[in-house]
Amino acid sequence: MNNEIQFLGEKVIEKKAEIAEKVHKHRLAGISEEEEKQLAVIEQDILKMRADFIHLFGEALKQQLDKETTAEMISNWGKETGKAIYDLGIPLDEALKDTKFYRTFIWEAIKEEVKKHHMSVDTVFEAGSIIDPLLDEAIYYFSLTFVHFHQAALTEAKAAFMEVSVPVVPVTKEIAILPLIGNIDTDRAQLLMESALKAANNLKLSHLVLDLSGVLTVDTMVADQVFKVVSSLKLLGVETILTGLRPEAAQTLVSIGVNFSNVKTKATLQQALHDLYN
Repeated sequence: MNNEIQFLGEKVIEKKAEIAEKVHKHRLAGISEEEEKQLAVIEQDILKMRADFIHLFGEALKQQLDKETTAEMISNWGKETGKAIYDLGIPLDEALKDTKFYRTFIWEAIKEEVKKHHMSVDTVFEAGSIIDPLLDEAIYYFSLTFVHFHQAALTEAKAAFMEVSVPVVPVTKEIAILPLIGNIDTDRAQLLMESALKAANNLKLSHLVLDLSGVLTVDTMVADQVFKVVSSLKLLGVETILTGLRPEAAQTLVSIGVNFSNVKTKATLQQALHDLYN
């Protein structure tokens, strides 16, 4: 039986290009004409990637490798291919649709040889015990790598967004504006503190106008962080002026007992700048 399994492995390797073509053809049947045009540019690379993947199954049958060796082989494939597919911009759910086609056409090639050479049922079961778990492991490592790069990209995008979400804009030598837009979560609140203090020190500010007109919700956490920023800047000799506080936000803060009596406020950014220049 071992010789039969080895023979099947050799046949899978021999037919890998043919199997890859079948997988590719059936996958193209499910995409739009525009997507097909985009993939045509890199079609040969994709076909090679498919053939190399099928080759792994042939080697696993041919050499009847131990579990640790096959796991390492598939893990390496998953890491390389997961990154390659991510770089191509193909969504994970689309990439995973290939799985059923690989399974179908690899088994189609094996069944053809089994029938042609009158191989035993035991050979079929033995081949299945190698191929099916290997395919499952391949999908696991591929997905794991793809998700890793996706999460890394999200983290990088979030960091880039955070960098521009608390911009300190100098308007004169000692005056700057820090306009806030959108919701303020814990991470952004911490960045607000860091950016305000860093700018105050680097720009040698005497006044910082903190404009909240773009902040829809000012709750206890936001109010607490704003007051911490105001207090910290005061220790550096910088006076903070709050502007643009919405009526509903002011009402909410009063209802939860937040006291603005020690903080200089103005209705609008224009009013604050007018007072500073006059």
